[in-house]
Amino acid sequence: MIRIDQSKVTEALARTLQDACPFGAIRIDEAGMLQIEASCRLCRQCLKLDTLGALTLDEGPEKSVSGDWNGICVLGEFLNGRLHPVTLELLGKARELAKDRMPVMVALPGHGVFEAARTLCDCGADTVYTYDDERLAAFEPVRFAACMEDCIRRVRPAVVMAGATAAGRSLAPRLAARFHTGLTADCTALSLSDDCELHQTRPAFGGNVMAEIVTKAARPQMCTVRYRVFDPPLRQNKGNGRIVALRMPEPAAAAEVLRVIPKPLEMDLSEADAIIAVGRGCATARNIEDAYRLARLLGAQVGCTRPLVEAGLFDPKRQIGLSGRTVKPKYLIALGISGSVQFAAGMAGASKIIAVNHDPAAPIFGIAHVGLCCDAGAFLPEIIQRVEQEKETQKEVRA
Repeated sequence: MIRIDQSKVTEALARTLQDACPFGAIRIDEAGMLQIEASCRLCRQCLKLDTLGALTLDEGPEKSVSGDWNGICVLGEFLNGRLHPVTLELLGKARELAKDRMPVMVALPGHGVFEAARTLCDCGADTVYTYDDERLAAFEPVRFAACMEDCIRRVRPAVVMAGATAAGRSLAPRLAARFHTGLTADCTALSLSDDCELHQTRPAFGGNVMAEIVTKAARPQMCTVRYRVFDPPLRQNKGNGRIVALRMPEPAAAAEVLRVIPKPLEMDLSEADAIIAVGRGCATARNIEDAYRLARLLGAQVGCTRPLVEAGLFDPKRQIGLSGRTVKPKYLIALGISGSVQFAAGMAGASKIIAVNHDPAAPIFGIAHVGLCCDAGAFLPEIIQRVEQEKETQKEVRA
């Protein structure tokens, strides 16, 4: 908390601090005293502006973390007979962070998980703890959380990583509450200090700030990471890791899954190898129609920026960026997109970025591999014609 020495508070300082607080948590009461309300988020902006020493930060008694928390544990996701690719991506990052100084483990509940566990061992896991039970064939959060909790209590990892999927976002908060620890959601970068402190980077304030978060006095340190943020490891086929089969603990209460009705398969932009992305500079009906036509010719998916979703021109599932999908295609063609920080963070992993924009100062050109300074609406018909001609030529050659 922030403590106030009212004897050092002047009227000018009080007004300055009240006006500067981004959360409106500082006010001057009827008696002219400076007050800090419960809406304070400890952003420390007031401490920086306090030139008279009226404010002090009281961080409470210093807590120490027990030294028997060691290693990194990935919460594996195995559903519908398939290991979710985000599990391998997290394993690759865990291996990179751990190096040779700590073990890397995977907790893997599900049914029929042995082959998936073997794959994880071949990809760098030192130990895979499996909970194989018919009742884990379909996702039921209480049972899955009980398995994950049991594994964490057994191995006491310093770091726990989960995918920011529907299942991961359901399990991670439950586990964080049970261990009275913090949880950082949707991390875009992770690093580990020499004393095993996990530095977690995530966007804040609508993507305008990249916050670095550290869990100082609680273990395990927990985070979720979106699919396609990190690279999966190469499979070594060494089989050095070991598989430890554990029995599913019986939770006090859990739902029985009587029947699973599969939803129709939907487009997942995160899986696309090629994307045609449309921005505000290409937001006419004709241009959008041409973008879909080009996507069909190239076997690509169509994505967009947030303003086009807000305008009702695209389904939210097609939005790329911090508040949309994180994508990692082999190539992405950005049409009429300026390249804001929020959008760029969602597509920076693309192997090849081709930007088309009439503004030579657009930020998108700073991250693009190929840049075309021209009107995207005029570019589309020309490239469509060129691709169609190329396809016709290839047909004639095959004939």
